[in-house]
This record gives sequence, C-alpha cells and structure tokens, in this order.
Amino acid sequence: MTRILNTTKWAVAALSLGLMAACNDSGSNDQAAQQPAASNPPAAQSTLAAAKAAGKVRIGYANEAPYAYMDSSKNQITGEAVEIARIVLKRMGINEVEGVLTEFGSLIPGLQAKRFDIIAAGMYVTPERCQQVAFSNPTYGVGEAFLVQKGNPKDLHSYEDIAKKDDARLGVVVGAIEGEYASKMDIPVDRVVVFPDVVSALSGIQAGRADAYAATAMTVNDLMKKTAAGDLEKAEPFTDPVIDGKSVRGYGAFAFRTDDQDFVDAFNAELAKFIGTEEHAKVVEPFGFTKTELPGDVTAAKLCAANGQ
Repeated sequence: MTRILNTTKWAVAALSLGLMAACNDSGSNDQAAQQPAASNPPAAQSTLAAAKAAGKVRIGYANEAPYAYMDSSKNQITGEAVEIARIVLKRMGINEVEGVLTEFGSLIPGLQAKRFDIIAAGMYVTPERCQQVAFSNPTYGVGEAFLVQKGNPKDLHSYEDIAKKDDARLGVVVGAIEGEYASKMDIPVDRVVVFPDVVSALSGIQAGRADAYAATAMTVNDLMKKTAAGDLEKAEPFTDPVIDGKSVRGYGAFAFRTDDQDFVDAFNAELAKFIGTEEHAKVVEPFGFTKTELPGDVTAAKLCAANGQ
C-alpha cells in the first residue's frame, strides 16, 4: 500500500512539474513574442564627429623640418604643417593634436590603416596621391633644391645634370615626389639612392653614397640653417625640373582619408580664413616661410586634375 501511495505521489509530482514547465515555456514564448524587434545598430561616428567629441585628433608626420618634426627642447612636434593644423583644428573645436611618427613612404598606408587621421607633413598634392587620399587646399608652394658636398664636386645644378653624368647619383627620401621627378627626367633607377628619411639622406651625402640630395627648397634651406655640417652646401644656382613643358612647383597640403570629405570641407573652410593673414605669416615665419611661398589661388582640385605635377 505504501508503495502504491509512493508511486502515485511520484506520478502527481512529475505531472505537476511537467505542467509548471509547460506554463513556464509558454510564458517565455509569449513574452518573447511581445518583445519589439531589435533596432538596427547606430551608424558609425564620422572621424570629424569623433575628433570633436574627444577634443583631439592624431596626425601623422615624417620628422622633416620645416614641415613637421620633433622639437627636442620642448618635447613636442612642431613645424609649418603642425602649427597650422593646431590653429585650424582649434577653430573647429579640436584642441589637441597627437603626433604619430612615420616614415614618409608609410604616411598614406598609415592613414588608410587608421593609425592616425590626418597627414601633416607638408605632402605635395599630386594626381597619383589624389587617387589614394583626400587633400585639403595647399598651404604653400615651393621649388626644388639640391644638397651637395662642399664645392659641389660634380657641378650638379639640376635634374638634367644628374641624368647627363653617368657617374652622378641622386639621393631621395622614400615615397617623396623627388623620386617621381627623377623617373620623369630619365635618371636611371640604379643611380637613384633611396633613403628612409632626411637624416639618413644628410648622412648619405656626407659619406658619398649619393652626390646630391633632392628635396624642397625649404627642406634644404632648413638643413643648411640647422646643421653644423661645414662639408655640405646648397647647390646654387639651381634649375627646377621641366616636366611636360612646365617648370615644376610643389604645393603642400594636409591629407585625409577619402571617406572623410566632411572633415576636409570643414578644415578647408577654416583654412581659407587663415592662409595669407598676418597671424599666418607670424606662425610660419620661424620655419622660413614668407609671402613668396603663399599658394595663391591654387586649390587641391586643380592640382588633382593637373598633369605633370
């Protein structure tokens, strides 16, 4: 009898548990059915919006004076491009810039990989680069120059001189426009010595690894002003290369990712109010820039559409 009662009790308990489980499952399903469908995730914040929210932005630079370099005495980055960026960005509500040091040839890949959000390195605007990045309007325009050993032993005053002399070697920094100029001026590849940065190029000329280092006139002027190397000089006179019938003049600007056009537009709006003003002249004067280097009415759109620049 006890056994029968126990069996009955177990049966009742099992039935009760089953009913409870059924009620619980049914309740869960009803509750789930009443839940609203999940909403779509919010759209990703733009680079400009993120920079404004954070109050800071990362800029990539290549340690090339006078455009962007580390001032060891102040332990901060400075230069023509950096100081202009600071002022323009501050007017946009972005008060801090964080520098990311990168070899010049790695600046565009680094921007695309989102290691930083703006290239502030005095980079020339060219049609080829316009396929990879979105440029601001330029902040300066300048010609070329050569840095050579004292006395200019091989009498090098132009890219044409390098091309004509079979034993003359031209030094360029990796990724810089001067490499393109050398190619277009028919200087053989085996006579173009590629250096990772300006410091290496300077040492390379001193050591005789190359006979001339090609760079912007501003870069060479800065090197001559800041280095105590009495064994080097600026090649004078100098003739800029003529490509596609035009004497080249490089125009430097800031570069952004191609999907950050809103950032470019906002930056350009403030840049236009600044370039050519008294404040601008005072900011860039310590880096050797004068009215002669003003870009005039040249825009990124014109440079991106141009041939031979």
